Amino acid sequence: MLYTRLRAFHMVAQEGGFSRAAETMGLTQPALSDQVRKLEQEFDLLLFNRQRKRLTLTEQGRRLFELTLPLFEQEARAHEFLTESRENMAGTLRVMADSASHVTEVLSRFRARHPAVKIALTSGNSRDVVAALEAWRADIGVLDSQAEAGDLMRVPLGWSPIVAFARHDFPALPHPPVPLARLAELPLILRERPSRTRQKVEEAARAAGVALVPAIEAEGREAVRELVASGAGIGFVARAEFGHDARLRMIPLAGAPIRMEETVVCLARRAGLRKIRAFMALAAEQAGAKGEDL
Repeated sequence: MLYTRLRAFHMVAQEGGFSRAAETMGLTQPALSDQVRKLEQEFDLLLFNRQRKRLTLTEQGRRLFELTLPLFEQEARAHEFLTESRENMAGTLRVMADSASHVTEVLSRFRARHPAVKIALTSGNSRDVVAALEAWRADIGVLDSQAEAGDLMRVPLGWSPIVAFARHDFPALPHPPVPLARLAELPLILRERPSRTRQKVEEAARAAGVALVPAIEAEGREAVRELVASGAGIGFVARAEFGHDARLRMIPLAGAPIRMEETVVCLARRAGLRKIRAFMALAAEQAGAKGEDL
């Protein structure tokens, strides 16, 4: 009984909510909630803060989750060992990317090779990706190669230059390539400060003696894109992430390229898990085939 309740707690903590955990486990939400509630009652602990439909771990919940992580990881490894020789790969692979555009080809190849595996793709900046990996809420991460974290296995995907972009009819833009000093005179739309794109552009500007002051600070790549498309100002993005949008035009920057290097990562201590191992191998194949430039 304790195992069942611990597993219920672990899945809720890992998935970040009762609904997602219940779906993953194939249970009803009330049944899962009841297991967690009984665990809390039996040991007189409050494991989750339940306020305004937002679920977070208490300090006691966080400490218990740190103990259940290796417990259920080893269970998953044992299950893989017992079934690997006779079954196709199945389950869910959770991928968090700072930009999914860098890994779409790997995802497609992985799905073609392992159709029984469900891909759960979420987005976040590099800091979010590292936090999700370290909390085991994600199996695979895609982030800037300079993101700091200790226990990561890395497969470099290559690099892409950062470019500016504007609405197609934005006025007063000189002929490209455009120096940062000229763009600094225009209204700029920059991402949140943890964004590696913003950090790299600001570092290049400081090196050139240019101060970049945002007219608008927006959270997330899509928010910046929509603001730029409305004509509100100039944004920055890696060229590989620019995509195809008839509303926008790309503006190459003058001078040495500002490099955005992307990497596929996983926790080194989880690299032996079958799904993670297979994905990292495909990422290495793509990196070898494409070379450095994204």
